[in-house]
Amino acid sequence: MTEGKTEEKALSGEKAQNSEKVLNSEEEKRLEELARTVRRDIISMIGEAASGHPGGSLSAVEMLVALYFHEMRVDPKRPDWPERDRFVLAKGHAAPALYAVLAEVGYFPVEILKTLRKLGSILQGHPDMRKTPGVEASTGSLGQGLSMANGMALAGKLDHKGYRVYAILGDGETEEGQVWEAAMTSVHYQLDNLTAFVDNNRLQIDGPVEKVKAATPQAGKWKAFGWHVREVDGHNFKEIISAVEAAKKVSGRPTMIIAHTIKGKGVSFMENQVDWHGSAPKRDQVAQALAELGD
Repeated sequence: MTEGKTEEKALSGEKAQNSEKVLNSEEEKRLEELARTVRRDIISMIGEAASGHPGGSLSAVEMLVALYFHEMRVDPKRPDWPERDRFVLAKGHAAPALYAVLAEVGYFPVEILKTLRKLGSILQGHPDMRKTPGVEASTGSLGQGLSMANGMALAGKLDHKGYRVYAILGDGETEEGQVWEAAMTSVHYQLDNLTAFVDNNRLQIDGPVEKVKAATPQAGKWKAFGWHVREVDGHNFKEIISAVEAAKKVSGRPTMIIAHTIKGKGVSFMENQVDWHGSAPKRDQVAQALAELGD
């Protein structure tokens, strides 16, 4: 695992939020290196635990890195800062990706990642807001995360707060009925302070999403429910950040970003392979994966 870099912190509470955060080439390279670091952390911690979900964790990396290291107003030294932006990982099985990002941002030491899923660890198999600094919502039961994000966004509106709320859903998760009840609620209450992503990696535990229960067309469904919709390459920082910045200018409705991704992204033998949804790599596979990621 990599050592935490104190200079690589997310925006602190003391810094004013820019009206638009431009992504220059130097910043893009920084984010790409952070994404590589996070992927190494994911492989290392799941390998150490001999348990976890690498596929969907690896597909969500760029979204999380873009949010925590470029977009969101957070302060790791003050996890309960009232003005912070909020994030909900609706697809809670991708917890290793969130944990790696939270550690690299500075919520807790990177060394703690090796305790994933171990007895007494603050890093449970799915996010637990009672145990892990920086986790805003306990998730894992699919379909509920968007409802939680709605509540946070609505509270911000009622309290006249300027924070924004972000969430990542899985494409398989959108087969859950509660997602669409929540989608109606978001529009009904005009939650323009809410931006969500669908991690559209096209695979779930039982196989291709299209064969289990077709959730397409994702963009068309969200548009029909009244959301502002953008589609991006979920591994392209420029496209992700452009979509997030555009969402800030939308008034009166929430934004859904359909992020087209690759399950297992960055590790050759995991990419687009459904068997890696919830299987941990063995020692030799960890070594191969880390070698591919430049460890």
